[in-house]
This record gives sequence, C-alpha cells and structure tokens, in this order.
Amino acid sequence: MTAATPLKIETPSGKGADDENFPVGSFLLPRRLRPHVATYYAFARAIDDIADNPQATPEEKLVRLDAMERALDGAPGDDAAAVEKATRLRSSLIATQVDFAHARDLVSAFRQDAVKGRYADWDELMDYCNRSASPVGRYLLELHGEDPAGFRQSDALCNALQVINHLQDCAEDYRRLDRVYLPGDWLREEGADVAMLAAEAAAPPLRRVIRRTVARCRQLMPEARALPSVLRSRHLAMESAVIVKIADRLLDALTQRDPVAERVELTKVQFALCGISGAIAGMLR
Repeated sequence: MTAATPLKIETPSGKGADDENFPVGSFLLPRRLRPHVATYYAFARAIDDIADNPQATPEEKLVRLDAMERALDGAPGDDAAAVEKATRLRSSLIATQVDFAHARDLVSAFRQDAVKGRYADWDELMDYCNRSASPVGRYLLELHGEDPAGFRQSDALCNALQVINHLQDCAEDYRRLDRVYLPGDWLREEGADVAMLAAEAAAPPLRRVIRRTVARCRQLMPEARALPSVLRSRHLAMESAVIVKIADRLLDALTQRDPVAERVELTKVQFALCGISGAIAGMLR
C-alpha cells in the first residue's frame, strides 16, 4: 500500500441494489451472467459512495478513487482487502472479455463529482452522464454479446435515468454535497437560484427549470424505447423494457410532483406494474 493511500478505501453509504430506480441483475437476466452484473454494480456503488461521502474532502476522495482504479488495472501496492470490489471486477471483466472502459469511465465521472458541483448547460451535463450512466448500459450490452450499434439507444435510456435520479435527489444533493445537476443557463433564464433547493418546496422559477429538465429527458425517451427491439437477447430486452416503463412513469411523476418538497418515487405497486408490463413488452418485442 502506498503512503498516500488511506487504510480504508471504501466509504459505504449503506445503499444497495434495492435503493435503485431500476432492477439490478434481476431474475430477468440469464442466471449465468447475474454474478458478473452484481460484481459490476458493487464496484459502481463503492466508487459512487466515495464520491458522495460528505465527510471526505475532495482530495481524500480522489486518493481513494485512484486506489480503486489502480486495483482495476491490476497495479500492485494497495491493500487487497481495501480494494476488493475493484479486484473482483477486474477478474470478472477478464473472464467475460468485456471492455474495461465501462468501468474506467465510471471512475472518471466520480472523480468529477469529487471536485465539481455545478453544470453550465445541458451539454455539459450530458458529458457527465456519458461517463456516469451510459457505461452501465454499454457494459450490459457487451456482457450479453449484443451489437455495439445498440449503444445509441442504451445511452439515451441510461442518461435519461441519470437525470431523473438527479431530479429526485436535487434537494438532498444540494443540502448534503453542495452539488447541483440542473443546467446553470436554464437557472439564469428562469430567474432561479440554487439556494431555492434548500427551501421546503420549489419556488416557481425553480419549478420551471425542473420541468424543462424533465422535458429534455422526454426527448431522449423515443430513442430509449427502441432499445428492446434492437436487442438479440430476450432476457435483456425484457429487462430494458421494464426500465423504460419505470423511466416514463417517473417522468410523469416529476411533472406532477415537487422533488424539493418530497422524494418523488414509485410505489411498490407502480414498480411491480412496470415490471409486469415491461417484461411482457420485452418478451413480445
């Protein structure tokens, strides 16, 4: 272990697959691939928790993320137990011959989270999503042996989901981490200020920015809805169709409800209905 590396690399938040908006490695995926999906998710969760730790300084976060990437690359020197999730993912990627870029891009995005708290415009936000969200879908497609031509549809779905999650967490991200993913130019144009995220409810200018963000997510959804139809794997088509249903339902909810005043999420019944209808749609694609 290098002198600059802390004894404890990970800073677990306690969040897991059950806290996500979408099914992670669900029974819809082939049984033989689920352990690899779980290993990828565990790595992503670990480095996300590092970047989102409000007690760690930006410098400490970067040191920890660097250690995880070194382990991913197989570099010697760090305590094996401290970087176990990265080491396990390395073994998984080698075994499945999936591109390491889908993990390295995540590290790049979370390094950015450690030091950046504002986004100038939608394009800058999409650049972040292309490294924080798109790699997840690309990993799943490659793991299932899908044609990379499907990356375009997968990217649209993953990026929409990422922004949906940003909207769900907009108040908490600002209060805990002073991090705002709403486009800065839209905030200015609507006369909104990030400090409005600390209020008990969204002021009208902020509500307009949220609705603009939802509208841009909706523009991604036609491409996203095409994803199940371009996949060869029926298992993955079913899983992706479920996620499309969830995304559409959450966008409807975010249009009608205030994510500053409450946590906007689906009920268990709504989630189950998305699962059933999505699985059927994917199977019959």
